[in-house]
Amino acid sequence: MATQPKNDEIYTFASKPHAVPQRRKYREPVPEGEACALVGNIMYDRRIVRGNTYAQNILPASAQPDTIEIQRQQEARRRAIAKKRAKQQLRPKSPEPVEGRKHIDVQTELYLEELSDRVEEADVDCQTDAFLDRPPSPMFVPAKTGKDIATQILEGDLFDFNIEVKPILEVLVGKTVEQSLLEVMEEEELANLRKQQRAFLELRMAELVEQQRLEEQERRHREEKERRMKQQKEVLRKEKETADKIAARAFAQSYLADLVPSVFGTLSENGYFFDPVERDVEEGFLPWLMDRVEDQMSKHILGRTMLDSIIREVVTVRNEAYNKLREQAMQEQLARQAEDATEPVEAAPEAPDAPVQVEQPATVVADEQKAEEENAEGDPGEVESGDKAEDEAAED
Repeated sequence: MATQPKNDEIYTFASKPHAVPQRRKYREPVPEGEACALVGNIMYDRRIVRGNTYAQNILPASAQPDTIEIQRQQEARRRAIAKKRAKQQLRPKSPEPVEGRKHIDVQTELYLEELSDRVEEADVDCQTDAFLDRPPSPMFVPAKTGKDIATQILEGDLFDFNIEVKPILEVLVGKTVEQSLLEVMEEEELANLRKQQRAFLELRMAELVEQQRLEEQERRHREEKERRMKQQKEVLRKEKETADKIAARAFAQSYLADLVPSVFGTLSENGYFFDPVERDVEEGFLPWLMDRVEDQMSKHILGRTMLDSIIREVVTVRNEAYNKLREQAMQEQLARQAEDATEPVEAAPEAPDAPVQVEQPATVVADEQKAEEENAEGDPGEVESGDKAEDEAAED
């Protein structure tokens, strides 16, 4: 932010870093609180001091601001924001779009322009002549300057080959011999080095083999030691488990010595231990026997009921027939007595207290005898059924 320059200070400016917003064709309305975040030009930044700054009372950076003044400024700023928001709400807006539609931005300029996210591109070609080969550059010949002067030299004036070649030959031969000796010495040295290297390699390979043998022996000893330790640990673990099992078994035996009889006693009292034959007789045979006895009793009772109804019906019919015959006999006797009263009485009068015997017809007597015989035949069956019912009741 801008600070008031002093005599020993220079003007500085610092701004809070922020991400650059994505630029679009049309900018969206920026909320009030984010207006400072989109400022890209300091000419429109509200934090820049404008006008004459000599008469302004700007506190130094080290001074403490007044809290009451800060609260008053915040309250005024809040009131202004609320007033502006209320004005925006009171301002007439476009109606909401109906369902299935939405508002879009429309160009209202006189000349419309086609807008697209992709820039139109076009390829244009142009035909040109082929390039000709560049001719080779001519050799540079410097310009000739000065004057030509010639000098004649006779044979033997400047150089004698036999005399001049002797030191050169001595040097060449000496150098050749020396180089040969050096090469021979180098070959001998190389041979010695190869020999020493071969001996060293043999010794090294022997040491390496011995090292591998010792490492393998050490590995076997270590593995054998680890195996023996594992075996010993396993033996100790099994001994401990055996001891624990023995102790647990002894404790369980001592603990369960009195528990098993009480448990078996409780189970036997609750009916968990039983005789299978007795249980089979109680649950299978006796219910079946009771069902069969009940069926047989129901059959006997049904037979007795039907027999009683049949006997009752027969007795009722025979009683009605007997009453009819008796009434008929009484009527015949009264008619005979009336006939006898009309005839002269020759015999002496009978005693008034003697009972009057009524002669019954033969058919009535026969019917009575037959009914008595049927009753006599039915009585043994009733007696037999009664005895059976008493026997079954005794078995129950």
